[in-house]
Amino acid sequence: MSVVGFDFGNESCIVAVARQRGIDVVLNDESKRETPAIVCFGEKQRFIGTAGAASSMMNPKNSISQIKRLIGRQFSDPELQRDIKSLPFNVTEGPDGYPLIHARYLGEMRTFTPTQVLGMVFSNLKSIAEQNLKAAVVDCCIGIPVYFTELQRRAVLDAATIAGLHPLRLIHETTATALAYGIYKTDLPENDQLNVAFVDIGHASMQVCIAGFKKGQLKILAHSFDRSLGGRDFDDVLFHHFSAKFKEEYKIDVSQNAKACLRLRAACEKLKKVLSANPEAPLNIECLMDEKDVRGFIKREDFEQISAPILQRVKAPLEKALADAGLAVGDVHMVEVVGSASRIPSILKILTEFFGKEPRRTMNASECVGRGCALQCAILSPTFKVREFQVNESFPFPISLSWKGSVPDAQNGEAEQEQLVFPKGNPIPSVKAVTFHKTSTFSVDVQYSDVSDLQAPAKISTYMIGPFPTLRSEKPKLKVKVRLNLHGIVSVESATLLEEEEVEVPVSKEPAKEDAKMETDEKPNDSSAPGANETDVNMQDAKGTAEAAGVENGVPQSGDKPVQMETDTKVEAPKKKVKKTNVPVAELVYGAMVSGDLQKAVEKEFEMALQDRVMEETKDKKNAVEAYVYDMRNKLCDKYHDFVTASDKEELMAKLQETEDWLYEDGEDETKGVYIAKLEELKKQGDPIEERYKEYSERGTIIDQLAYCINSYREAAMSNDTKFDHIELAEKQKVLNECVEAEAWLREKKQQQDQLPKYATPVLLSADVRKKAEALDRFCRPIMMKPKPAKPATPEAPATPPHPGSEAQPQGANSPKASPNRNGDPSENVPAGSGEAPAASAEPMETDKPETTSAA
Repeated sequence: MSVVGFDFGNESCIVAVARQRGIDVVLNDESKRETPAIVCFGEKQRFIGTAGAASSMMNPKNSISQIKRLIGRQFSDPELQRDIKSLPFNVTEGPDGYPLIHARYLGEMRTFTPTQVLGMVFSNLKSIAEQNLKAAVVDCCIGIPVYFTELQRRAVLDAATIAGLHPLRLIHETTATALAYGIYKTDLPENDQLNVAFVDIGHASMQVCIAGFKKGQLKILAHSFDRSLGGRDFDDVLFHHFSAKFKEEYKIDVSQNAKACLRLRAACEKLKKVLSANPEAPLNIECLMDEKDVRGFIKREDFEQISAPILQRVKAPLEKALADAGLAVGDVHMVEVVGSASRIPSILKILTEFFGKEPRRTMNASECVGRGCALQCAILSPTFKVREFQVNESFPFPISLSWKGSVPDAQNGEAEQEQLVFPKGNPIPSVKAVTFHKTSTFSVDVQYSDVSDLQAPAKISTYMIGPFPTLRSEKPKLKVKVRLNLHGIVSVESATLLEEEEVEVPVSKEPAKEDAKMETDEKPNDSSAPGANETDVNMQDAKGTAEAAGVENGVPQSGDKPVQMETDTKVEAPKKKVKKTNVPVAELVYGAMVSGDLQKAVEKEFEMALQDRVMEETKDKKNAVEAYVYDMRNKLCDKYHDFVTASDKEELMAKLQETEDWLYEDGEDETKGVYIAKLEELKKQGDPIEERYKEYSERGTIIDQLAYCINSYREAAMSNDTKFDHIELAEKQKVLNECVEAEAWLREKKQQQDQLPKYATPVLLSADVRKKAEALDRFCRPIMMKPKPAKPATPEAPATPPHPGSEAQPQGANSPKASPNRNGDPSENVPAGSGEAPAASAEPMETDKPETTSAA
């Protein structure tokens, strides 16, 4: 399985992969470590990532960026409305109240949801990982901001599905940073907790996380954030400052021109980076608008002064994180700063004053999240053995359930009830059970208990539980299992009806085991994930809180107990047993993609990817035609000059010029098949010339190899060496005859070829010479390599006198020194070592021939 981590940012993305030696950040097509999160729609295809960034300046209205700010948010969201004003592309409200993106694609206006566009970005990141790993990528881990709502998390999962990915976990970006920080530290304390504050200031948001480290584990103590405090806000301040200045000095309104806005924003971003290292910086843009060149200048003090309202917001998330963690400033031992906007000196100054210590930069500010995601994927993957390191994640928002009674109860005026199920800071993953007394279909709403930190509706989803089977018990209990999974998504997983019924036969303890198993069924699902141990604890704790919370008709359900307690009751009263019945649960998530729309989005992405692939192949074929024209024209005037007649050369040159003119006129925009046909037409005239040149270049070497083969076997057949004594003379004569015949054939063909000009079709082809050499070798080798017959006295050889006899024995084929060879091939022992017939023993087709044979 693949082990890949994706960090998709508001402006750029990082792809990290796990290897046996560690975590590597993958390079894209331009050999860059960061890939722009841009999709540019063109007339023929899409341009994504680096290609999209290159096209965005020329096609700003169809270049979709900052997708992270659009997914999973309602169009009426005030933050979304502020973001839309600075976007060069068109965003409108869809029929469901969520944004729709408009872009011109394939010659007509199309609408896309932010989830679809994010799926395109993921597809590009997936292809980058696959090119690097040389394997399919499916399983992955994706980093998300801690402030993402339920709907935004589901949108990321849907986008991954569109791209053909299967996220093993959506991990908070600050948690991924903490994991990448702690897993490599070998000096973590065993007992005392090391508290580290991670401050991540990215392109569009600020996140703060306080983590407690011990040996082999980390625990997230608190999260806090500001969704709209990032590097782009400082860019925005500079943009408005200079646009007002240019309006006054140069009488141009940059806001009225989309391309001018993009260029000025890009220049302001570079200016901000220069000011991070220098006390002052200039701004120069040629032909910004109305053919006017603009100039500007700003000092760092002035930049900090106009950015004061933004800098004042930095302390609030820091204070909130400390308060939620229950720590004082002195309890934080270290401060780690990451994120693309963390390099601004004024921000570092605020952090130093707040924590009373200098922030550290031991991590790569841009790559730490991607590396942490890849590490988390490796932990969840069975293919990698990772150092034992437990990640105890916490959920940043409180989640509660609310419900009403059945229809008759509602007529009696029963009020809606609400119960907190997952408090703020609840571990991830977690499962809790809530017990109800219900006899008919009812609905349960999952909602945020506190939306003060969220720009989202309180209600997340509604679950319809029912219909119920025929009830036999007077007091049935319905146990509803609520899960907070690894992605931070809350769902009602199942509903089980528990009925006590009397039986005549005493009940054995086997059903009790079955009930106990139900409580532990969730363990295998989460045991491989960090925080799995807490899942089981939470189930037990939840049963206590949920039973107390499940109040119906104003009467506490004091008699309701967890299933384990009911097991004990059954042992004491054997005439009662608990019957379990699964009750159907129907889910409705507000704003999420339904399965049918998701499948259509997957098919649409496949069609667009196919169109992109066809267009890329068409470009390749067009480039191949163009390259052939230029290459053949140069070669005709150079190395092919002697291999083509003057008339043929003139005709082919005219054809090449005609093709070149066609390429830049009528053939500028043709199909792949047309370019293939054009190239084949040119090659009909060019290939014979290339073949004549190739034959001429290779012929000498191939002839030398055949001559070497002939001489080798001839010398071996005529040799007086004792190793060939066992071969009959008739057999040797056959070898000599075969050599004479091959030599005569070669001499005749060579004479014919030498009489022909270079531009004539050759009669002596390299392939024919090669076949002749192979045929000669097949005929002669079995004869000349025939092994000597075994001697009957060989077994008694050890009994012969060792020294006198062995010294007098000649170094023949039976000599102990001659029998073994380097490769275990008996053919190497054919020559006698005197240099008389080495050619017969060597591979005739090898090129390592003696210099003396070159004259043949």
